[in-house]
Amino acid sequence: MTESDQQLFARAEAVAARAYSPYSRFLVGAAVLTKDGSVVEGVNVENASYSLGVCAERTALSRAVVEGYRPGDLQAIAITASPCGGCRQWLIEFRVGRVVYRNNDGDVVVRSPEELLPDTFEFDPHA
Repeated sequence: MTESDQQLFARAEAVAARAYSPYSRFLVGAAVLTKDGSVVEGVNVENASYSLGVCAERTALSRAVVEGYRPGDLQAIAITASPCGGCRQWLIEFRVGRVVYRNNDGDVVVRSPEELLPDTFEFDPHA
């Protein structure tokens, strides 16, 4: 893991404290490194209707879109937990270069989105 990845993961850990998770009390933070060197942060936001909650990765990626970034503009994302299946599809969609996360053993690892979600669903709007 590079120093840049370590710093990005530290940002994800720091922002996790701002998560809104009154039901699970499972605080998750995410930090996205853009190709121009900016960092966009996100946290999980729960809702009493559990299925309406939003993962930290999705809030970070959504914020990046609001700030003008598009698929292919993102170098890396750091997440304080292993991304769920839905978020893995988001990582593919946004063509994130690498994913830094804490796995189930508690180790911080680096993977590509393709390693996390092989045989992905991809839509070609020009087909």
